Amino acid sequence: MKKALIAGLFAFVVGWSSAAVPSYAEENGNTGGSSQGELAPSARSAILLDADTGTIIYEKNSHDKLPPASITKIMTMLLTMEAIDEGRLKLTDKVRTSEYAASMGGSQIFLEPGEEMTVEEMLKGIAMASGNDASVAMAEKIAGTEEAFVKLMNEKAAELGMKDTHFVNCNGLPADNHYTSAHDIALMSRELLKYEGITKYTGAYQDYLRKDTPKPFWLVNTNKLVRFYTGADGLKTGYTSEAKFCLSATAKRDGLRTIAVVMGAPDTKTRNNEVSRLFDYAFSQYAMHSIYKPGEVLGVLKVQKGSVPEITIQADKEYNVLVKKNAKTEDIRHELQWTEGLKAPVAAGQVIGKLSVYQGDALVKEFELTSPVEVKKAGFWKLFKRTTGKLFHVD
Repeated sequence: MKKALIAGLFAFVVGWSSAAVPSYAEENGNTGGSSQGELAPSARSAILLDADTGTIIYEKNSHDKLPPASITKIMTMLLTMEAIDEGRLKLTDKVRTSEYAASMGGSQIFLEPGEEMTVEEMLKGIAMASGNDASVAMAEKIAGTEEAFVKLMNEKAAELGMKDTHFVNCNGLPADNHYTSAHDIALMSRELLKYEGITKYTGAYQDYLRKDTPKPFWLVNTNKLVRFYTGADGLKTGYTSEAKFCLSATAKRDGLRTIAVVMGAPDTKTRNNEVSRLFDYAFSQYAMHSIYKPGEVLGVLKVQKGSVPEITIQADKEYNVLVKKNAKTEDIRHELQWTEGLKAPVAAGQVIGKLSVYQGDALVKEFELTSPVEVKKAGFWKLFKRTTGKLFHVD
């Protein structure tokens, strides 16, 4: 305990002495410039981070293993969006409700056995109404059974480095050995946000299911911040008597997207207030500092014995670091390091270098750089012509 306190105080001092916050992977303590618990005093556990770089701004007991209630459904939505992205599902596909799915109880959209809805409608039911029945119906659509889907959930958790997590079901209903942490919820929330279309559902305040039927169902988002906090557009609430009031929320302003997770709050009002306080702190104190913008050329890399002699590497996204507002950024610099002696074949997406960002001598963030294209090995004749062309200066 003493060691944890000393580490937290040290991280506090470092956080204020540097304009740029250390990277997510290296962070163990609270770096927000506030003492532990001050931003989320009533929560059992909390974390605040920048979604783009993963930089932790603040945390409190973020690795405590706790019941997540319906925040579990973030993983259910993540696997659904992944299946859509990979072409295994379409938003228009029909999903049939089994007897088991219809029997869930708790928060639900009152699916009846045999009833069919589209994947998109099920997503709305999960994201906005926290439908336990819709979650199981989607799990069965993707994996055949909820048990098989839960296996996929745990495999994805391991892939994302969620070391504090074990799922037992897909909806967060109380179950033994079903737990996660604020830190891990932030990881899977950040992954879900990579699918830009998800906020269409998590950020909507109200909608309808079965709108043109005799039994229309009015959806009202359980996350009231999407209506009352400027920039908020997700992600998921949760409540059980054991878990108390939980929320993984996201908001975006001025190019900065943040994720705030609060677990174990005593009531809805406190939970929303503490998440709002976390957001307020992030947006008032931090900003993104651009290193490269999408499309900017990072370099030209030669490929030995490739079907093409070189590839041009362009920024495929924003390369940013998080800095304190009004801080001097003159001492923020970056270095590009490329794989020496790169030889064909090169796979598309293969790591071929890294971008390192420093503030002074301190490493702030590293980004892997990958090949935008596949480069096959050149045939003998092409290599021969290339060699002789160089000898005689012929293109």
